[in-house]
Amino acid sequence: MTIANEIEAPMKLEGKYKAMLVCFVLGLGSLVAWNSMLTIGDYYYRLFPKYHPSRVLTLVYQPFALGTMAILAYNESKINTRWRNLFGYTLFFASTLLVLVLDLATSGKGGIGPFVGICLLSACFGVADAHVQGGMVGDLSFMSPEFIQSFLAGLAASGALSSALRLITKAAFEKSQNGLRKGAMLFLAMSTFFEFLCILLYAMVFPKLPIVKYYRSKAASEGSKTVSADLAAAGIQQNTNQGGKFSQDEDDTKHQQRLSNKLLFFQNIDYAIDLFLIYVLTLSIFPGFLYENTGFHGMGLWYAPVLIAMYNVWDLISRYIPLVDSLKLESRKGLMIAILSRFLLIPAFYFTAKYGDKGWMILLTSLLGVSNGYLTVCVLTVAPKGYKGPEQNALGNLLVLCLLGGIFAGVALDWLWLIGKKDAF
Repeated sequence: MTIANEIEAPMKLEGKYKAMLVCFVLGLGSLVAWNSMLTIGDYYYRLFPKYHPSRVLTLVYQPFALGTMAILAYNESKINTRWRNLFGYTLFFASTLLVLVLDLATSGKGGIGPFVGICLLSACFGVADAHVQGGMVGDLSFMSPEFIQSFLAGLAASGALSSALRLITKAAFEKSQNGLRKGAMLFLAMSTFFEFLCILLYAMVFPKLPIVKYYRSKAASEGSKTVSADLAAAGIQQNTNQGGKFSQDEDDTKHQQRLSNKLLFFQNIDYAIDLFLIYVLTLSIFPGFLYENTGFHGMGLWYAPVLIAMYNVWDLISRYIPLVDSLKLESRKGLMIAILSRFLLIPAFYFTAKYGDKGWMILLTSLLGVSNGYLTVCVLTVAPKGYKGPEQNALGNLLVLCLLGGIFAGVALDWLWLIGKKDAF
């Protein structure tokens, strides 16, 4: 099978809905490992009460994610996407398994040693995240918009699933001896399984779907070099000379005509700023503020997990809203106005934590999740329109870099909530 044959037979394409399902699971696997660390925060706060685990682990994670993503985005056109994503999912699997092994080896004891070990594994999660999230968003940017929407929904589903499983395991072991730890261990084991499933799906199922082969073949015909290994895995030979349509010289010319990363960035700088600001706000509140600044309000140790769950559930639901065309926000100006207006949530959270009750806090947390998921999908599905495959891949990587930059800045700003708080450090 050749690239030319794939492009000439789009009417035979099948597997769109199967591809959407696989994208959803791959999105889930992209964050379920890290969300598992955040969601068992109640367990880590018992083990390491003086180390601010939700804030410290996130602060360790983000520089590695951002730094790795910057390197990968700069070299995007030279990197084999298949091996990049497989490396990322494999690292997620190994790191999640090691979190479980570390706890078993130390018998669930606290102290600086185990905490340093968990911090090192958080850094591994950051490296894996940069490989997978940037690689997948870039790869899906030149495919159907429904694919990237499904992947982003999977990212949110990882949080919702993590919260649901955590609440279930917490309830199941609440009255047993050392129940908090048992629930956390079962939860980590489930997360490890999901990561292994993602390795199998990406390596053996996704590249062989007809519609995926078509989009990757089309991207290759436009000069993309990043899809070669995936095409080979699907049994497609890149015979560029067939029929005189795709000579090597013509391919090279097309590749050279591709817009540079710098030009792509400046043409889409508003989208880049949008994603940066979305996640600056979200991560300045979630999860550190929700764990440490909201009190208990009669719910005891259940309060923070419930807030985390409400955020994750609404973040997931809102990522399906743009599937309705009439509800999808595509105006560049409208997106910027909506994103800037979210910053009103900062004083709202501050005064609610100080004077409000749990009902208002749950409502605000839900609004934070709804706006985060909806606006993220709108930006990442609208931005790649009108570009060639290699340019869409590059733009997807650049936008994820800005997203991770916003997360890093938000995590740093999250520490400001501790100013004036007793026993903050």
